[in-house]
Amino acid sequence: MSYLLRVILPDRPGSLGMLALALAEVGADILSLDVVERGGGYAVDDIVVEMPNGALPDTLITAAEALDDTYVDAVRPFTGSLDTHLELALIDAVAVARHDRLQVLANGLPRALQVHWAVVIDGADGTAAHLAASSGTPETWPSEPLGVHCSRPVALDSEAEWLPESWRQSDIQLAAAPLGDSGRILLLGRNGDPQFRPAEIARLGYVSGILATVLK
Repeated sequence: MSYLLRVILPDRPGSLGMLALALAEVGADILSLDVVERGGGYAVDDIVVEMPNGALPDTLITAAEALDDTYVDAVRPFTGSLDTHLELALIDAVAVARHDRLQVLANGLPRALQVHWAVVIDGADGTAAHLAASSGTPETWPSEPLGVHCSRPVALDSEAEWLPESWRQSDIQLAAAPLGDSGRILLLGRNGDPQFRPAEIARLGYVSGILATVLK
């Protein structure tokens, strides 16, 4: 069974090596790693590990947090490996698609940006109409247009009153970005932690900016 860990650890030589040893001691095999964010003396890393059959993910948390100043922000099942070049592959796929380019975009965003689902929305529409949606998108939907909440790339408040009650109860983490000046909006969702980091929002902004040009 593979898991994706988001780990916050000291940004100093040897920290990642110590973490790798601690995870290996509980039978975890590191498959891939992506540095999400660095600053303030800490690094935020996404690590995909393979665990033996029957091993509990809680052992990963215990092993990591036994190290000084190391904290597991989230752990969840994950298939495959991290690939920081998936954004470029997605942009290329959208650019060459002859039909349903928005659907190609929605289908590819979850894997490229490590989220559970993605939607392209008409931000100016009063019913927040879907233009395209990936699998796993919630059935309920906000009744007001999202354009007023995301004039720029942003992590949205998951407890905001304008969100459906079922979303607030499920602790869905949300990020959004406009697709240029088209009125269309990318909305990304995680069904629970981890929350979106500032570096992830910046990454979303870069990707949405390029996609806005491609989709013109």
